[in-house]
Amino acid sequence: MFDVAKHLGAITRAVESTTHDGKPAKVVVASRTYPTTPDDLWDAVTDPERIPRWFAAVEGDLRLGGRFQVQGNAGGEIVACDAPTHLSLTWEMGGGVSWVDVTIEEGSSSSGEESTTLTLRHTAEQLDPEFYDTYGPGAVGVGWELSLMGLAEHVATGATMDHDEVEAWGATDSGRAFMGGSADGWGEAAVADGEDPTAARAAAARTTAFYTGAEPPA
Repeated sequence: MFDVAKHLGAITRAVESTTHDGKPAKVVVASRTYPTTPDDLWDAVTDPERIPRWFAAVEGDLRLGGRFQVQGNAGGEIVACDAPTHLSLTWEMGGGVSWVDVTIEEGSSSSGEESTTLTLRHTAEQLDPEFYDTYGPGAVGVGWELSLMGLAEHVATGATMDHDEVEAWGATDSGRAFMGGSADGWGEAAVADGEDPTAARAAAARTTAFYTGAEPPA
């Protein structure tokens, strides 16, 4: 049985208001710890044979300076690649450019088991304030959280994600609960960053409606 609370609690969420090239920007920060080594986690997020097993197929020149294309999603350029600790790339989609930065750090466990933490930072200039005001950071955060959950399942079990099954799961009570809980978590992260609580929570509710197909709040 899918443990919604376990997976929601495994993610540390933060939102940061900053600037990028002198322009206002928001950073969505998601962090999760995995029961594996830094080398294995690095391999899972960079090996083109493993990436589709938890994320989506990726094509292109997967090396420093190379360009990539995620099937059905964004493309971009790899601008930093320091195995097994740091990956940075542009995230280009719909004519816009944002930036994704991934760090991998070896952790410690009181039980002596392997432990490695992945932190993903997605920075976007506020090119469309209306969109951000409508959906908040959850528009990006929920998607990344779903991916990091898929990575957890792959690392823990070696499983390969069935995309049809994942899509069907999104329509189940567990799937809707997970995405709603994630959206709420990102709403609270926005509040912690100083956003108006009423507006941030309303945006989270609209994000939940977007991901789950529910009726959006008035």
